[in-house]
Amino acid sequence: MSRAPITRLLFAGETILLTLLVVVGVQTFVAQPYRVERESMLDTLQDGEMVLVDKLAPRLAGIARGDIVVFEPPPRAGDDGTPFIKRAIGLPGDLVELRDGLVVIDGVPLDESAYVYRGQPTLPTDTITTWEVPPAHLFVLGDHRVDSTDSRMGWLGMVPLERVIGRAAVRYWPVEAATMLSAPGYPELRAAAAETGQAGPATQVSIVRE
Repeated sequence: MSRAPITRLLFAGETILLTLLVVVGVQTFVAQPYRVERESMLDTLQDGEMVLVDKLAPRLAGIARGDIVVFEPPPRAGDDGTPFIKRAIGLPGDLVELRDGLVVIDGVPLDESAYVYRGQPTLPTDTITTWEVPPAHLFVLGDHRVDSTDSRMGWLGMVPLERVIGRAAVRYWPVEAATMLSAPGYPELRAAAAETGQAGPATQVSIVRE
């Protein structure tokens, strides 16, 4: 039997194996597709849309306030462990308050008009209205504030950075809605810091772990 067919088969097998290894490596370390489920991120993201989760850049440049992050929720009876998608609002060291329907960071009300669904107020879901974000954690909220399981709920609470999978960077499906997803700048925080002459709250946090 000619060696040529065998050589071609071996080459094809190696190519397929290499392709699989590249795909697995990319999804493990670089980027991963994620399907949005439910309506907690309306109107920014719709149920059924697909986003590409950047797993590399947050570990190099950090998570910025306002980034949309995908993370693993804590284990809970009856849950299947499906990752959550929310917006990072509070960073380590922040004092987060819910006051008169607004989110207040270190005494400064955030302007969230660009993304909060239909201007909904941000109200507490239980008796707690103030949180201090501990080191290596995020305080997260859904954009659909009256229909979101997020850090306001005791069983979920603040998200350890070690549970963050990555940042939603691009909505790629449906094609007609494809767009980059970026964090707002929150100039009100910078302005408040400039007025007081203090550094102000952090703008981002690294998720690199020792």
